[in-house]
Amino acid sequence: MSLNDVYTELIMEHCKSKHNERELKDFTVSNRGHNPSCGDDITLNIKLNGDIIEDATFTGVGCAISKASTSMMIDLIKGKSKEEALSLVDKFIGMIKRDITDEEELEILEDAIVLKNVSNLPARVKCAVLAWHTLRESI
Repeated sequence: MSLNDVYTELIMEHCKSKHNERELKDFTVSNRGHNPSCGDDITLNIKLNGDIIEDATFTGVGCAISKASTSMMIDLIKGKSKEEALSLVDKFIGMIKRDITDEEELEILEDAIVLKNVSNLPARVKCAVLAWHTLRESI
């Protein structure tokens, strides 16, 4: 199995998984992210406990990259402070823009690092960053 196959498999696994794609009844913050150019439309719901992101979920529609990126992001931010979450947003956006290329620095993104090659597909960049921009606006 090639590395590209592993990346594709991980993206599809996150896209199909529903563990983060669900309603969250007792959220603190809710924000919609919409990409009119492709139709991706998510609502990010976050439950804060003080400064800590206790839980987060999303609902909506989107392509495989959008849904996988959102799920990966949510896995990363649960249990983190708002400041830590914003730092992860900066790392992810920096990776996609190719401003950050150091593999060791990007390891903090865990599964989301597989989306780094999306930067080679300009039409898909907005799909990958939608949830991350929505998170930044939310907190």
